[in-house]
Amino acid sequence: MNALAARRRHPAAIAILLLLGLVVVGGAYSLFAPKTAVAAGVTTDVVADGRALFLANCATCHGLNAQGTAAGPTLVGVGAASVNFQVGTGRMPLAGPAVQAQRGDVKFTDEQIAAMAAYVATLGPGPGIPSDADLSTAGADVATGGQLFRVNCAMCHNFAGSGGALSRGKYAPTLKGVEARDVYEAMLTGPQSMPVFNDQNISPDNKRNIIAFLDETYNKPNQGGMNLGNLGPVSEGMFIWIFGLGIMIACAVWLGSKAA
Repeated sequence: MNALAARRRHPAAIAILLLLGLVVVGGAYSLFAPKTAVAAGVTTDVVADGRALFLANCATCHGLNAQGTAAGPTLVGVGAASVNFQVGTGRMPLAGPAVQAQRGDVKFTDEQIAAMAAYVATLGPGPGIPSDADLSTAGADVATGGQLFRVNCAMCHNFAGSGGALSRGKYAPTLKGVEARDVYEAMLTGPQSMPVFNDQNISPDNKRNIIAFLDETYNKPNQGGMNLGNLGPVSEGMFIWIFGLGIMIACAVWLGSKAA
C-alpha cells in the first residue's frame, strides 16, 4: 500500500492518467461516433480524385482542409448532398462575391462532382446524396405535399413555387423545371437563406409528397385559365392596370367621340 501511495504521488502520475483518459475517450469516440455518409462502392481512389479537384477549385475560399475561411464557410459536416447540390446546379464554384449564389452552367462532369462529394463526405457526418428510391413519387400523397409546401415553403417560394424576393437583395428561386434531386437536396442541406429540413423536420415520405405536389402543379393544365406566372396579386394587378384600365380608357374615349 505504501508503494502504491508513493506512485500516486509521483510527478508523472498526472501525465499518465491524462494519457490514459485520452486513449479511452478516443477509443470510445471511434466506436460510437456517427459514421460518415459515403456512398456505397466509393473507393479511396475516388476520394483522392475528389480531394485533388477540391484543392484545385475550392480550397481558395474553403481552405486547404475545408475548414473555412473569411471567403467561404467550412464544409466539414455538410455531407455529400450539399456538394452535389451546389456544384451540380452550377452555383459553385462561385464566380465572384455576391449576395447570393445563382444557378448557372455546371463546370464539372457527373463523375467529378461525385468524387468531390465523396471527399467532403469523409470530413464529417452529413446528409448523403438521395437515391432513386428516395426520389420516387409513386404512391405519393399530393394533397399532403401541397399542405406541407404551403406551411413550410410558400412564404418564400410563393404558393406555386414561382419564387419571390427576400430581404437584402436575396431571393427564393423558382422551382419550376427544377429536378426532384435538387429539391430533395435543398431540403436536406438548406442552401443560401433556406432553413434545413432534415428527416426529423420533414420525413423522407413527406419530402416525396412535396416533390409530387410540385410535379402536379407544373405538369397539369391550369383549370382557371391563364396563370400569369402564378405570381398572385402582383401579376394580376399589373394585368388589370395595363390592359383593364387601358380598355376602359379606350371605351371612354370612344363614347366621348360618339357623343360629340
